[in-house]
Amino acid sequence: MKMRTETDSLGEIKVPAERLWGAQAQRSLENFAIGSEKMPREVIYALAFIKKAAALANCELGSLPEDKKTWIASACDRILDGSCDFEFPLSVWQTGSGTQTNMNVNEVISNLCCLEAKTTLGSKKPVHPNDDINMSQSSNDVFPAAMHIASYLLVKQKLLPALNFFLQELKQKATQFSDIIKVGRTHLMDAAPLTLGQEFSGYATQIEQALEAIEKELPSLAELPLGATAVGTGLNAHPQFGKKAVEQLAHFTNMPFELSQNHFAALAAHDALVSFSGALKRLACALMKIANDVRWMASGPRAGLAELFLPANEPGSSIMPGKVNPTQCEAMTMVAVQVLGNDAAVSFAGASGNFELNVFKPLIIFNILQSIHLLSDAMQSFCAKCLVGLKPNCKKINHDLTHSLMLATALNRAIGYDSASKIVKKAFEEDLSLKEAAVSLKILSSEQFDSLIDPSSMVKNIETS
Repeated sequence: MKMRTETDSLGEIKVPAERLWGAQAQRSLENFAIGSEKMPREVIYALAFIKKAAALANCELGSLPEDKKTWIASACDRILDGSCDFEFPLSVWQTGSGTQTNMNVNEVISNLCCLEAKTTLGSKKPVHPNDDINMSQSSNDVFPAAMHIASYLLVKQKLLPALNFFLQELKQKATQFSDIIKVGRTHLMDAAPLTLGQEFSGYATQIEQALEAIEKELPSLAELPLGATAVGTGLNAHPQFGKKAVEQLAHFTNMPFELSQNHFAALAAHDALVSFSGALKRLACALMKIANDVRWMASGPRAGLAELFLPANEPGSSIMPGKVNPTQCEAMTMVAVQVLGNDAAVSFAGASGNFELNVFKPLIIFNILQSIHLLSDAMQSFCAKCLVGLKPNCKKINHDLTHSLMLATALNRAIGYDSASKIVKKAFEEDLSLKEAAVSLKILSSEQFDSLIDPSSMVKNIETS
């Protein structure tokens, strides 16, 4: 491999001749050969947005010449179109401030400008990675700003559409199943009846509330600490730089970004991301509940609950012919577990800031973005490959309902809890129907029983308004 020599504050280092990264990125590659997890592309693109906005802001404030602004903005656009993705090879497991990824982006922009200007790669001409591209910035304020931008954009572009798609299908199923009366279950045991539609309306409300919780966190994610520089005081930045740069970012992305309320908190802690991760955890818990319920209701087909028919997407077993497994449910629950683990990592990391800087930034954003991707993809997959094709097994549902001992609950107001309990006990012990037990005990006549037991009258919604 051909190499070129680059320099930084530590001296000379060899860099692959054709690569656009520079000395500091190369040192990171050599010093942090840890794991296979690379810095997410969403973070790289967020940094490119910031570098472009910074160049425009610095030029407007008279700190950066017009020609350098143009060079930098053009290079950032090349990064944002995805054509330079392979120039950002750094591990997530690097310095906790994200400094090396910030410099990776600065170096690539500088060398893109070298290519455009036909100067030597690594010459730092016509623009310097630190003096020009990083002007008015520090990794300590740029990287947390990129964390917020990356999270915000991914939520808007991917998570919210997936959530709304999932929610609408749950609501449709709640309507579609509204007349199907089934046995309810509490403590995993037979309970009073409800409709399958009511059951699915509960799932829909869980997702609706999870959606609201996520949307509630977005204003905090829209706050960016640009202009704070190293410790929050704005050292080496023009007083108006942060405001101007954030205005540019809002314009580029068409998102309501604004300056953070307190730069010191934004650098030293990541409470907004910790809270947002909690909202993702809430969604994961809801998805786990829904997926588990669906796979239990679909268990069988002859020795389980068998209330639902799953779409047959693929063979379920390598040894048992004709088996259909709840694979989408299993994938969803695995995603939920991963997101719960990610939230624990984000919580520990968020609690571990020291003085003026939290140095768990790469870990936090890696886990946040992974959770967003996993939840979005899992909901899309579950909805398209399971929920849409889910069908009720009305024959089995009706059989279980008519044989349910818990229909005796409706007798309480007419004959009292104790008498109803005697009927249930006799029916269970002697394998009788409730009606047969009631008549045998001479507690009710056949006609009286029929007038009291009507499952459709037991599933009316309580007024909530």
